[in-house]
Amino acid sequence: MTTLTDRLNQILPRIVSDEFLSGSGIGNEIAFYVFDYPPEDELRVRDHVAFLLDQMPKKRAGMKVRHVNLFDFVLDYLRSRKLLDKALQMQREKGDAALLKALAGPLHESKIAAHFAEVVRPGEHDLVVVSGAGSVWPLLRSHTLLNNLHPVMGQTPLVLFYPGRYDGQSLRLFGKVKSANYYRAFKLVP
Repeated sequence: MTTLTDRLNQILPRIVSDEFLSGSGIGNEIAFYVFDYPPEDELRVRDHVAFLLDQMPKKRAGMKVRHVNLFDFVLDYLRSRKLLDKALQMQREKGDAALLKALAGPLHESKIAAHFAEVVRPGEHDLVVVSGAGSVWPLLRSHTLLNNLHPVMGQTPLVLFYPGRYDGQSLRLFGKVKSANYYRAFKLVP
């Protein structure tokens, strides 16, 4: 059995390789990858993501990487639409269910994907790294976001750090919350 440390140590050489960045070996599939990990190791993985972001340009000169923390991304999006303060007030006064219902329209995955493309500009980067999937749930669900990002990512690889399990067929956030089947991503490291 491969330990989390072993799996984390395999990431850097993989994502700076020519094969990975060019999409070699994946046929006509979209270059989406999931690195799943036990949710209890969230802080350790966050530290490793920071390490990766620091090391990638050192290992591959000129490599352009964009990191998106989904929680921060959603907060910035709500702030830009002048909805964040209203959302916080609604949550305090009416609770989580009312907030989820009220934000269903503004946080629809197609709108978030369009905003993602506008802010991240995937075509200007060699790689997009996405974290914060657990922190933003249930406001945003990973499988629906990924489905909506297919048309906006072009040839730029995307790596999602996912606190849960991905078996190549479905995502299970925190190892418990089953989402609809999602089979278009590759496991970054087995």
